[in-house]
Order: sequence, then structure tokens, then C-alpha cells
Amino acid sequence: MPKIKFGVTIDEELRKELIKIVGRSEDLDLSRSEVVETILKAFFKSSVDHTKKASEMIIKKEKVNY
Repeated sequence: MPKIKFGVTIDEELRKELIKIVGRSEDLDLSRSEVVETILKAFFKSSVDHTKKASEMIIKKEKVNY
């Protein structure tokens, strides 16, 4: 499947966690993009209602930022 490149803005805490994962995976020589793609694949392959889960996460985030 062809890859599509697009930009994503994330908060500093997520960036730090992403960098940690990349650092702990040095033996795999993973890029940040590969880690994000893997996380997204795991999310979408799970048996969760993705629309509902994403909505819940967004609502929780908005409450914390409010």
C-alpha cells in the first residue's frame, strides 16, 4: 500500500513519549513516523468503536484544558 505523507501537531508530552519509544527501539532503527504508524495500526485493528473512543478522548482532553 502506498504511503501518504502529512503533518501532525501533537502536544509536548506526547512528543516526549514518542521520543522515548524511538530511543528504546534503537535496535529496530525506527523513525518517529514508523512508531506513530504502528500505534495507529494497533488502534484501528482493535475491537474498539474508534469513533466513540476518539470522541471520549477529545472530550477528556477538552475538560483538562478548560
